[in-house]
Amino acid sequence: MPVLEPNPPGGQKKLLIVLGAMLAVTAVIAVIASLASP
Repeated sequence: MPVLEPNPPGGQKKLLIVLGAMLAVTAVIAVIASLASP
């Protein structure tokens, strides 16, 4: 069973959305921190 299926079932899709949201939040925080630093 591949790690990333083209059409994952509901549970896996929800997990991918959660992981993607965590990565997005981390990226936004990193950008804000780099802009805020002198």
